[in-house]
Amino acid sequence: MTRSTTRPVVRLRSTAGTGVTYVTRKNRLNDPDRLVLRKYDPVAGEHVPFREER
Repeated sequence: MTRSTTRPVVRLRSTAGTGVTYVTRKNRLNDPDRLVLRKYDPVAGEHVPFREER
């Protein structure tokens, strides 16, 4: 499978400031802005927003 520029790999960093990151892919055509997902932060012990970093 080839890498595509329409579905790049992005890193999601916790907004809680714990340094936890998730790696995912996003569709650049549907989500042109920075991606924000609510995921579990094991250091904080709760669900927090994770924001795409560039």
